[in-house]
Amino acid sequence: MEINRKGTSYKLKGNQPKVGDKAPDFKARNLADSVVELNDFFGKVVLISVIPDIDTRVCDLQAKAFNKVASELDEVQLITISNNTKAQQAEWCAGKDISMEMLHDSELNFGQAYGLIMEELGNLARSVFVINRKGEITYQEIVSEMTSEPDYDKPIEAAKEAREPNESGALK
Repeated sequence: MEINRKGTSYKLKGNQPKVGDKAPDFKARNLADSVVELNDFFGKVVLISVIPDIDTRVCDLQAKAFNKVASELDEVQLITISNNTKAQQAEWCAGKDISMEMLHDSELNFGQAYGLIMEELGNLARSVFVINRKGEITYQEIVSEMTSEPDYDKPIEAAKEAREPNESGALK
């Protein structure tokens, strides 16, 4: 798969998981420098927002948009992940009311597991994933133009659907 940035194409390294696939596990660090794994959230609905660089305009917009939703969506764990440093992410978060888990993927463990590394740029591709309580991907968007925002409504709806009770009243 290729991602464009203002007319230049960049190839993604590896295979990207698709809707219906088991979500690949990964390890990354949060702002407290604790190692976080996807398996830590098994049994929860997870929305992962991937941004190339927290210090750019579109990434800032994306992180703020999903953070706003995070405080309003019950039973959904929102994760924003980039390969920025902990210091860069902490500086961005300063003074903001952050309701999401911020993960820095400086070792590119997440990027490799999800096939989202743009090697020439050293960044992760802008993307969004929703993972249901069973660990399956129910929504995936890899934004083809790096300078464009993702769809916000579709992953939010997918996350809401993934947390809905089934016919017996039990949560999915």
